[in-house]
Amino acid sequence: MGGVACMLAGAMSAGAAEKKFVPNYDEAKVPPYELADPLAPGGGGKAATAAEWEESGRPRTLELFRTHVYGRVPAGDAPKLTWTVAKENTEALGGTAVRREYLVRFGTEGGPEIRMLLYVPKKAAGPSPAFLGLNFRGNQLVEPDPDITMEDGYIIGRGQAVKDHRATEASRGDGATRWPAKMLVERGYALATACCGDIDPDFDDGFKNGVHGMFPGERTGDSWGTVAGWAWGLSRLLDVLGEIEEVDAGRVAVIGHSRLGKTALWAGANDERFAMVISNNSGCGGAALSKRAVGETVGRINTSFPHWFCTNFRRYNENEGELPVDQHQLIALIAPRPVYVASATGDRWADPKGEFLALRHAAPVYALYHDDPLGVDEQPAPGRPAGRVMRYHLRTGRHDITEWDWRHYLDFADRWMPVKQ
Repeated sequence: MGGVACMLAGAMSAGAAEKKFVPNYDEAKVPPYELADPLAPGGGGKAATAAEWEESGRPRTLELFRTHVYGRVPAGDAPKLTWTVAKENTEALGGTAVRREYLVRFGTEGGPEIRMLLYVPKKAAGPSPAFLGLNFRGNQLVEPDPDITMEDGYIIGRGQAVKDHRATEASRGDGATRWPAKMLVERGYALATACCGDIDPDFDDGFKNGVHGMFPGERTGDSWGTVAGWAWGLSRLLDVLGEIEEVDAGRVAVIGHSRLGKTALWAGANDERFAMVISNNSGCGGAALSKRAVGETVGRINTSFPHWFCTNFRRYNENEGELPVDQHQLIALIAPRPVYVASATGDRWADPKGEFLALRHAAPVYALYHDDPLGVDEQPAPGRPAGRVMRYHLRTGRHDITEWDWRHYLDFADRWMPVKQ
């Protein structure tokens, strides 16, 4: 079938899915499925050692995801990256932290501009390990501090059907439970965040805005989508953190919730400089196995958010069985680095069981590097985190990232990228 015909078929499939979609949450109705051996991506030779995985298994797996799911970053150099300190407060968080805002720019005036908010502990013995993640609606939601610059915020939608979620003064600090900066600083960690919309606005405009606009040219079926754009932006923020003396750029965990959890996984899969990867309630296109088709399916996500992934992914709308790759292989790409996948009991849309199973089925790649990396075969009960270098928890509650989640992420970081005393 030709490219135009494929696109039309995908659009019709998406339209049909939109009209008839009823999510399945019944394990008895999960379709039969087969998962590829993560050690033999694309049916190629099976890696028996870490060296064989890195030489052939990892590159083949990345290529499958770039071709069929997330798309690939365009070839060629991006406009030059520059940054400046726009604001600084040396007595932030009750005097325990230095807070800075960095303006990160691409190319000349008029190009994308990212405002990165950074907290670093004041009493650190040396450069601090850090958590880096994107937020949805602007840095001012992290703390009620009136000096944090008010961002334009988060816009979501398709075409002209956009919803404006710009924050107001009254909303300052509304996201503090999702970004417990003081808790991180008191534990000895730095925190860096930026609004995802600064990198690529979260609505479908034909990929003309954000970082996509820096790479003009004809789009193909494997051209990058917004999730890939956000992931690429996280790597550019890591470039900046590498120039900040108070931050240990060799010990930066990338973290994300929901669609930004998908982003964190793809960023960590592509950029091995991230020392740890944390996925919080990332669901379809993130940690959950696509072929289970529980909750949000490939067809539903491509219908609701056609800009997130490459257009080739639409071939698998309500056709997950034909996918040549699945999300356990995404997690396998993070090996041998620590990875944490978290779910919530009230977030059936994200398929908590499918998130755990993806982690479990990625374990053969991790086993090339670590003895018994996960340590459990069955999904742990709510409130009982389990695992070693691969870790999982199922929190009681809704689709969210909470201080309870963060406490466990910090405990995990204490083990694998501890604060130097």
